[in-house]
Amino acid sequence: MADNTGIHPLRSLKSGVSLILAGVALAAVCFGAGFFTGGRSQEAPQLSSVTVEQQLQQISQLATTRYAYTNMGQFERGSDFYGIRIPFTTSRFIVSYSGVITAGVDLSQARVEVTGEQVTVTLPAAQILSHEIDPDSLEVFDETRSIFNPITIQDYNGFQADQQGVMEEKALQSGLLTQAQDQAEAAVTGLLTPLLNEGQALEVRTAEAET
Repeated sequence: MADNTGIHPLRSLKSGVSLILAGVALAAVCFGAGFFTGGRSQEAPQLSSVTVEQQLQQISQLATTRYAYTNMGQFERGSDFYGIRIPFTTSRFIVSYSGVITAGVDLSQARVEVTGEQVTVTLPAAQILSHEIDPDSLEVFDETRSIFNPITIQDYNGFQADQQGVMEEKALQSGLLTQAQDQAEAAVTGLLTPLLNEGQALEVRTAEAET
């Protein structure tokens, strides 16, 4: 007699990606205003690596990309005897749920180099920062409980972990990390470009993956 567990995603109902720009824009405006106030009649201050790193740390993880979704998944577990399902031992449920996956770049880990007129910012690779399933969105469409093979809390926890993995893989395949990386580069460029001294050039790039 064997106990087989199967967890199968049915389908993704909807997904969406939204960009969080307000925090970055506000930080850029506030810093830009403070940087130039009262300094118009004086020589422009030198932009150093320390100055850049401090500004990036203040907006760390604000340049993020969100992947919102609603999905439906099925859990089924029963007991088999030599490949034949034993009657009255199957427990299963079908659940619909919604969640949000957030990906971004930890700007506190950025490397800054100021050499002459060249300012180079090297960003770490984007990664998934968080993944939350809204507990209020859970809806059970079908649930069958067997008194011989009851559903346990471990079954529910395992189902949720499995479904999170399924949706994270789908988000990665949709290009979530690429979008997050592009968003971070655009945010840093928008923040630092107004602060460059005359003649300075800015390059924002992504660190090469370690092998």
